[in-house]
Amino acid sequence: TMLMDLDSGQWDPQLLEHLRVPEQVLPEIVSNSEHYGDVRGIEGLADGTPICGMAGDQQAALFGQACFEEGEAKCTYGTGAFLLMNTGTQRVHSQHKLLSTAAWRLGDETTYALEGSAFIAGALVQWLRDGLGLIETSSDIEALANQVEDSDGVVLVPSLAGMGAPYWRPEARGLVWGITRGTTRAHIARAALDAIALQNVDILHAMEQDAGKPLTQLKVDGGASNNDTLMQLQADLLDRRITRPAMTDTTALGSALLAGLAGGVFANTDDIRAHWSADAQFEPGMDDATRERMMALWKQAVAKA
Repeated sequence: TMLMDLDSGQWDPQLLEHLRVPEQVLPEIVSNSEHYGDVRGIEGLADGTPICGMAGDQQAALFGQACFEEGEAKCTYGTGAFLLMNTGTQRVHSQHKLLSTAAWRLGDETTYALEGSAFIAGALVQWLRDGLGLIETSSDIEALANQVEDSDGVVLVPSLAGMGAPYWRPEARGLVWGITRGTTRAHIARAALDAIALQNVDILHAMEQDAGKPLTQLKVDGGASNNDTLMQLQADLLDRRITRPAMTDTTALGSALLAGLAGGVFANTDDIRAHWSADAQFEPGMDDATRERMMALWKQAVAKA
């Protein structure tokens, strides 16, 4: 509703008055993990099953990734890319065009996050498949991109629906820049994976500047996180370790963990963290000169988009 005061966790009286919304018509604001009621009359669920957890999708994914400490972050690779960083119990007011949001409330304590989204991530691969016919299935993008060592100077800006954080340029349009007679399908595929990772570097650098401290850990999930080449590029360009969990459906997992916390399945968040397990880690291996060259070309291309 955007009617809640993020600091107090209650309905904002000034907004309610301005928009003429009577507070008595609004529901009670509660935490993300407590006993709200019981199931009744829902096919497939036994009557009396307790309902104990609820969260927004990206907040649930942050919780499902066990990002319980300040500075821990996650990126969900779906149609777009959605990044949240835990900023602790103090809300950070972004100076770099990110969103300040509530991550979750457990008991009386609210944990906050910085949020940034790139509109196009997996959708870029879908466009290469359906719009250009470069690949037959989305999973083919990895093998095609790995036919070349790099994009050979080709830069793709995936602003197919404008640009999200931290640019917020709805008028921006997609751009493929640096094409020569030597450019192949593989170079464009490689540039596409570069682009997905480079967008996230911009967002995560903005988060670090807002938080005033470096990212301590980035965990990844969503369908495209299974692309090892993309994950390695993300680690290389961000110059940080990337961790992929055993369970990549972390939005559903986070909701279940919140319910389990209230239902007594887990004693506390330390207990949840003890059950969290990694599937793979990707260590940065790109030299500084290559990273700086790619970032410089990316910035030039973004300016042209």
